[in-house]
Amino acid sequence: MITVVGVDGRALSPLARARLEEATVLAGSDRLLERVRPLPDGARVVGGPLGRAVEAHREHGGRLVVLAAGDPGFFGAVAELRRHGVVPEVLPAPSLVSRAFAGAGLAWEDALVVTGERLDRVANACRAHHKVAVLAAPGVGPAEIARELAPTTPRALIVCEDLGGPDERITHSRMGEATTRPWKNPEVVLVLDPLHRGPDEPAWAAGARPGPPGWARDFADAGLDPVVRAFVLARLGPRLGDLVWDVGAGGGEIAVECALLGAAVVAVEPEEEACARLRRNVIAHGVKVALTRGRAPAALEPLAAPDAVFVGGGGVEAVAACAARGPRSLVCALRTAEQADAVLEVLREHGYRVEIVRIEASRTAGGNRGEAGEGHGAETGGEREEGHGAETGGEREEGHGAETGGDGVGHRAPASGPIFVVCAAGRDLEKIITP
Repeated sequence: MITVVGVDGRALSPLARARLEEATVLAGSDRLLERVRPLPDGARVVGGPLGRAVEAHREHGGRLVVLAAGDPGFFGAVAELRRHGVVPEVLPAPSLVSRAFAGAGLAWEDALVVTGERLDRVANACRAHHKVAVLAAPGVGPAEIARELAPTTPRALIVCEDLGGPDERITHSRMGEATTRPWKNPEVVLVLDPLHRGPDEPAWAAGARPGPPGWARDFADAGLDPVVRAFVLARLGPRLGDLVWDVGAGGGEIAVECALLGAAVVAVEPEEEACARLRRNVIAHGVKVALTRGRAPAALEPLAAPDAVFVGGGGVEAVAACAARGPRSLVCALRTAEQADAVLEVLREHGYRVEIVRIEASRTAGGNRGEAGEGHGAETGGEREEGHGAETGGEREEGHGAETGGDGVGHRAPASGPIFVVCAAGRDLEKIITP
């Protein structure tokens, strides 16, 4: 028999203590073992991966008791045991996340909960969402999170250490402080947007909010027809945990749609009039978009590496600079076949597999969408990387530059003819790494 016991620093329940006394094999961190002393006489303590304890139990029989922090069914030992083909008895304690929010005096049905498996994905989730609980891990604690977000994504941090233990501490911290002070065993970091205003209506689903009711929607003065935008979004594939760059963003239609789909977004745009339109679109749709005002490619240098990029302005130099950062996918919209061919060659040089799709959209007098005709170009070889920016969730921005040009690349004015969409994905590393 295998039992998982949740430990939260309080005395074990009579049933949990009874199961512990029956243990012949015991698994858990040194800190959790210390919290449940005295340990049963004769129990074999197995450290390291949980699979070792399962093997020891299968070899020696008896009862395996696994100690877990808080609720072991929430990002915990239960899932790992199930992967080993075990259906355990579970005796949970309150989860670390619920204890963290309780200690901070906050509701959390609207919070996103993420594990500290990868710092880039954690940071992108914090950029895109107003309330995130991070289950800390080595290399993903308050200092690392603050450094990754600063200075372009201001957040307030609540750091929860040794929850339920003798050294429990809940600290409200600014990002600068979080990077310099010593932390002792941080377990949960709450990352909060201090300027966020809650929804007018009560939430009906926990965690990240449901997706938008539609996409490729109509925007006033949009540079790309919704039919073209739908294809661009399909090729970008924005999702929670991603960072998307919208370079030469214009009014930010692609940026807004990617944010609605859960991604963190940086919009790069030099022109003040376009930036003002972008801000209005961001506010109207209630999303967060980091705005960097400057010229591509120079304005791209301080940004964290993207997962996906749309280039709507800046020319071939901007495309080359984006490709050099290794995004998973890179999409450009161009006016002429000649421009598309030039971009295709640049992307091939960076090892991407590339196709060109010709799209011509029209609408009837009643405003219905017409047809989209397609023609395909060439292919070659491909691969990927990770995410950053300054923020305007309707609230913030940052500028670094002056102007950039669109040399016919995408967002500037509605097209009166076909659009050539260049799509790059899957880099061939052998072509770009010299032996």
